Amino acid sequence: MPGYDDLVEHAIQASVRGWDFGWLRGRTTGGQPSWAYTERASVLLTTTRRLLDMDTGGGEVLASLAPLPRHTVAMEGWQPNIPIAAERLRPMNVALLGGAADRIPARDATFDLVLNRHGALDAVEVARVLAPGGRLLTQQVGSRNGLELNLALGAPPPADPESWTLGIAVERLHDCGMLVVDAREEMVDHTFHDIGAVVFHLRAVPWQAPGFDHKRYEKPLRRLHEHIRSEGAFTVRDHRFFIEAELPRTRRQGPLGLRTCPHRG
Repeated sequence: MPGYDDLVEHAIQASVRGWDFGWLRGRTTGGQPSWAYTERASVLLTTTRRLLDMDTGGGEVLASLAPLPRHTVAMEGWQPNIPIAAERLRPMNVALLGGAADRIPARDATFDLVLNRHGALDAVEVARVLAPGGRLLTQQVGSRNGLELNLALGAPPPADPESWTLGIAVERLHDCGMLVVDAREEMVDHTFHDIGAVVFHLRAVPWQAPGFDHKRYEKPLRRLHEHIRSEGAFTVRDHRFFIEAELPRTRRQGPLGLRTCPHRG
């Protein structure tokens, strides 16, 4: 195995543009939940005319689902990803919009299907842009994700470990009048086989250890490198949950004729 300095340098030089984790191929194993998000998305697409893909990243997952409905919109809020997604999705005639989960740039009742893989999820906005009978399919990263990394680095967790779980997400969707038809949650082993993979991962998902810098964390990273050399790997637990939900054709109404949806999230 190359030494610490070479592994870290290669990880620092690797591109983290877009949402492509191909650089980690062969350097990590596991991390896949028991369900198959893309397979279920493909099934739902067979009856979808109007699709929204939230937080599309570089458009990698959406492009893999082709052929797509004629009316497909992708949304991305992180500026560096927008030109990457545009280049990938333009030949597929996908409209690409900037925007955030709490303010989707679309009219009410626009989409038959909203896809959201590892993106921010706002139940109010999803319920608003779905047409009656429309569906949401989402795979989320929960707030207990990868906390072993934070512990190894001596870094604070990115959030309260109980702040984003399946139960919370389901409750918020229910509050917005949505019917949850499938809901699953798992803690999945995710194994790193060299310290370069750890550094690349923390660069690609900077919210795991906000403010991560390999020089700032050099001492714990070197300790982790020695652990991997002696034990062969370092394993964390990925927190994932999966929801498929439907907006009923008859929406629940509040006292002013508006949908009852008491809070965002």
